[in-house]
Amino acid sequence: MSEPAYVAVDWGTSSFRLWLVDRAGQVLAERRSGEGMLAAAKTGFAGVLQSHLSAVEAPDHLPVLVCGMAGAKTGWVEAGYVDTPAPLTSILKQAVRVPGEARDIRILPGIAQRDAGAPDVMRGGETQLLGALGLKAAGEALVCMPGTHSKWVRVKDGTVEHFSTFMTGELFSVISRETILSLAVAGADDAEDVASFKAAVKAAFEAPAFAANLLFGARSRQLLFGGTPAAARETLSGTLIGAELAAGLSGNVPKTGITLVASGRLATLYQLAFDELSVTPRLVDADEAVRHGLSMAAAAIWTS
Repeated sequence: MSEPAYVAVDWGTSSFRLWLVDRAGQVLAERRSGEGMLAAAKTGFAGVLQSHLSAVEAPDHLPVLVCGMAGAKTGWVEAGYVDTPAPLTSILKQAVRVPGEARDIRILPGIAQRDAGAPDVMRGGETQLLGALGLKAAGEALVCMPGTHSKWVRVKDGTVEHFSTFMTGELFSVISRETILSLAVAGADDAEDVASFKAAVKAAFEAPAFAANLLFGARSRQLLFGGTPAAARETLSGTLIGAELAAGLSGNVPKTGITLVASGRLATLYQLAFDELSVTPRLVDADEAVRHGLSMAAAAIWTS
């Protein structure tokens, strides 16, 4: 078995992912939990991390590189931001060391867009970008990174020039659980209704200003014409994603097309949505992208 070289951690708002990695970038062990920033802020970041390090038997001298919300103002140690236009290489140079820890633990910074007309921030997405595009990315790229807070990022020659955040995932969660539309989706099973999803994507993409109206249609259509809770759920999802794509695709799409950084259910949904709009993105697995990004950052920090 290969010797571990470092530990990589993606610490999100509600999720925690850890990988024990060797010098070749191969994963030797993996841990996942729901101990994201919100939970760790209550129980203690150091304790959460140590419990997972112990579980994978990480040696005491092994360094740890973290990206994501652990570096937020309300996280473990604030790692600050790199301002746009932000070269991806600059992210590697501004990792912050966690004080008071015997182990070398570093947290990567996020990216800030200090534009009064379109202020925005990201944490974790910058590491996915690094992994998806590489350090020597040439030309223009339009990258879609779905999630609780989806990111659409324009990159030119390895520099993040502009990005926009869409609260698509969070809105879906709130709307489907906390509004009148929760009645329409109550009891929805795991069955997919691709037709309802695609129809909703197209309707919202063509008329994003009517998104709030189209959302209510999930309930009124069910009351007046019948339909399953699964169909209503897919209508909500498709409407929100369609409205997001209407904004994300509103500018010039580079000749290289769109890079979709996603995995699992989100990858499936966004590929279906793009297909409905006759757009074929280049798919990059989100887990692989963040691991690759952390690997490049670790190499720059500890071997340079």
